[in-house]
Amino acid sequence: MRQAGRYLPEYRKIRSQVDFLTLTKTPDLAAEVTLQPVRRFEMDAAILFSDIMTPVEGMGVKMEFNPGPKVADPIRTASQIEALRIPDLGENAPFVTEAIRIIRQELPGSVPLIGFAGAPFTLFCYLVEGQGSKTFSQAKSFL
Repeated sequence: MRQAGRYLPEYRKIRSQVDFLTLTKTPDLAAEVTLQPVRRFEMDAAILFSDIMTPVEGMGVKMEFNPGPKVADPIRTASQIEALRIPDLGENAPFVTEAIRIIRQELPGSVPLIGFAGAPFTLFCYLVEGQGSKTFSQAKSFL
């Protein structure tokens, strides 16, 4: 599973060689770390290794992960909102589709692959706040 796999030695070996964003954007690597817990523990499901912030780059927002997601220029004005694009994930995130294809080829048919996505309000909070927060005060005041 995505969170459970992070302590595995095989995950840590890969992670020591690449940064988080490269790991999520490289289909072979994302597929490998998705499959590691299933192989090791015979889990009854696999969770796609990805990040909820994947769509925002397609919206024209620059991100970095150090260690968590950080927005380079948090949304503070109406003009920044107007500049956002509707992402075409086929164009902006083909690595996700390719990772899914690889995983499905290697995953037994009886084992489901679970994906996830950031809900609009969650993405809004990160885009306005600029990073994770306990209070999301910037996002609350923006509303």
